[in-house]
Amino acid sequence: MKVTQGGAGSVAADANERLLRVNPLRRLLIRPETGAVTGSIAVWIFFAIVAGSSGFLSVKGASNYLSVAAELAIQAVPVALLMIGGEFDLSVGSTVGVCSLIIVILSGPTYYGLNIWIAIAVALLVAVLIGVTNGYIVMRTGLPSFIVTLGSLYILRGAATGLTVLLTGQTEVSGLDQASGYPLAHALFASNIPIAGQGFPIEIIWCLVLVALATWVLLGTPFGNWIFGAGGDAQAARNIGVPVMRVKILLFVTTAVCSCLLAIIQVVTFTNADVLRGTDNEFLAITAAVVGGVLLTGGYGSAI
Repeated sequence: MKVTQGGAGSVAADANERLLRVNPLRRLLIRPETGAVTGSIAVWIFFAIVAGSSGFLSVKGASNYLSVAAELAIQAVPVALLMIGGEFDLSVGSTVGVCSLIIVILSGPTYYGLNIWIAIAVALLVAVLIGVTNGYIVMRTGLPSFIVTLGSLYILRGAATGLTVLLTGQTEVSGLDQASGYPLAHALFASNIPIAGQGFPIEIIWCLVLVALATWVLLGTPFGNWIFGAGGDAQAARNIGVPVMRVKILLFVTTAVCSCLLAIIQVVTFTNADVLRGTDNEFLAITAAVVGGVLLTGGYGSAI
C-alpha cells in the first residue's frame, strides 16, 4: 500500500513540475542566440564610444557595416541550419567563386553575351547540383561532411581556375554592366534603398528576409523539427519517421543556393569576378554560426 501511494505521489509531483511556469528571464537566457545578441550590443556600444566621432554613429557608417554583415549573414544563416542538422559545408566559398564566374563569363559581351538572367539561372542550377552532390555523397558513403566538402572546396576552386583561364585566358573577368538585362538585375541585387537621407544597400533586405524565413522554418514548421531531430540523433529521428537523408540533402542545397545568391549580389555590384572570389568564406560563415549559438555537435541553434 505504501508503494502504491509513493508511486502516485511521484506521478503527481512530476505532473506538478510540468505545470510550473518557466521564469521568463530564464527562458530568455537559455535561448541559443542570447549570448550573441548581448555580445553584439556590447561591441556596438564599445565602438560607439571609441569611434562615434569618426562616423560610426552616422547613417552612412551604419550602412557600411550593415552591408558587410548582411553579406556574411547570407551565407552564415544556411550554414547554421546545416550545422543544426549535424553537418558542415566547407565548399560554400568556392561555390561563390564558381557562380560568380559563370554569370560574368556567360553574360559578359566580351565572352558569350547571353542575357544576364539566363546566366543567373545557369549559376543557380550549378549551385543546386553542387548541393545535391555534396549531400548525396555524405549520406550514401557515411563519410564526415567536413571531409567531403573539403574535397569539394578544392575541386570547385581548381575547376573554376582552370576553366576560366582556358575560356578567357585570364583569372579575372569583367564587363557585366554591359550585359543584356543588367539594369533590372542591378535594381534587385545592387541598388540602394533611401533611408534617412542615406542609401542602404539592398543586400540588407535580402539578409533580413533570409533570417526571417529561416527562423520561421526552424520554429514554425515540421521541417524545422526534422532539422533539430536529424542533428540531435539521426538514428532516433529515422525511427520516428523523419526523412533524414532528404532533410540533409535539402540543407546542402540551401547552403549552395544562398552562396549563389551572394555571388549574384557581388557580381552585379562590382560587375566582375575572379577565381579567388569567396576564398575563406566557409570559415567566416561557420565562425559566425558558432558565435551565434549553434553547437558544433548539431541539434541546437538559431538563425538569429
